[in-house]
Amino acid sequence: MAETYDLILKGGTVVNQDGEGVRDVGIRAGRFAALGDLSRASAGETVDCRGLHVLPGVIDSHVHFREPGLTHKEDLETGSRGAVLGGVTAVFEMPNTDPTTTSAETLADKVARAHHRMHCDFAFYVGATRENTRDLGELERLPGACGVKVFMGSSTGSLLIEDDEGVRAVLKAIRRRAAFHSEDEYRLRERMNLRVEGDPRSHPVWRDATAALTCTQRLIALARETGKRVHVLHVTTKEEAAFLAAHKDVATAEATPAHLTLEAPGCYEKLGTLAQLNPPVRDAAHREGIWRGLAQGVIDSVGSDHSPHTREEKAHPYPKTHSGMPGVQTLVPVMLDHVNAGRLSLARFVDLTSAGPARIFGIAGKGRIAAGYDADVTVVDLKRRETISDLWIASRAGWTPFNGLSVTGWPVGTLVRGRKVMWEGSLVAAGQGESVRFLEALAASA
Repeated sequence: MAETYDLILKGGTVVNQDGEGVRDVGIRAGRFAALGDLSRASAGETVDCRGLHVLPGVIDSHVHFREPGLTHKEDLETGSRGAVLGGVTAVFEMPNTDPTTTSAETLADKVARAHHRMHCDFAFYVGATRENTRDLGELERLPGACGVKVFMGSSTGSLLIEDDEGVRAVLKAIRRRAAFHSEDEYRLRERMNLRVEGDPRSHPVWRDATAALTCTQRLIALARETGKRVHVLHVTTKEEAAFLAAHKDVATAEATPAHLTLEAPGCYEKLGTLAQLNPPVRDAAHREGIWRGLAQGVIDSVGSDHSPHTREEKAHPYPKTHSGMPGVQTLVPVMLDHVNAGRLSLARFVDLTSAGPARIFGIAGKGRIAAGYDADVTVVDLKRRETISDLWIASRAGWTPFNGLSVTGWPVGTLVRGRKVMWEGSLVAAGQGESVRFLEALAASA
């Protein structure tokens, strides 16, 4: 008797742990059920993927969706709409909302807001503070938590922990890998006078490469001392990439499409404060240093650091401007354009955006196209040429630093746990997002 599936993706080039090959993908009950020639099988729906690449669902492990408290910039629905329109199937959202995500109650509130309202699957970081440090070992294992986030450089109120004693206490308290914004706050305070009013080109002068490297060196020393694992977010310097190569036993690292694509001073001259983010976009030598780290395997993941602000907030004269830019919707096309330009292979892209996040965070049942895993799929047309525009952006911010950029490689479809949620640029299903599960928290959430 012929096998029956809920959905068959037919004839696409599947990219997974055993390489690339044309094969069918059978999905049943939200999970991958079979790979190979399914010509004799039947299905409730068959999707023709000939000429397309079928990738494991892209996981953006670094977004700011601003809910609660800052929803004039973004909310969980609009942010996740942009995610799936861009081919992203799961996101990890940051704690610097209002109120901050620093307790069991505020975490549960976010999970409740997101459940079956967000278009993609989700998890939330718990922000570390001096007040909640002793509770972090329990908070990080609650349902919906992807881990602890620590801001060692300027951030929102109590989320800043800039001193070694405070970071050491956090590391002693946790069991899972924690994520860090690594800029030395002491150096940033000393150099504030280097900001030039009205000139965002001074942003990377103020927040210089030494501030990033010094903080990362301090962090690695503390990780070794406490025997804990750390994840260095948005690496921006060639020195950090080289330094982290000697510390891969305790540290994983992330790069962003913005830092891999834009360069100073040109981006500030063209975009002004729209190019302003923390840590800043630096010159071509640092950009090439990040690419070198990516090529050498030092960089483990690519996250967008989607951090939207309104045009009005970005229009203030520097340095009164808000730092950050939208990015979740453009992650896939920008990085696929780099694939087509020969800067990285498609397999490496998949590792950075699917298998990599699964390894770093211990995700259960995601990150591969393999039997039994959640049927999260990003379908892309590697040959399709499009121009990114502000009009395409679903974020409430309504703009992108990549407006006008022509790219080769485009997201065609997004499937979340076997449900087709985006196809050919249109949402085709209501939000049914659910919490991502983690290996180190399965017992706690059972």
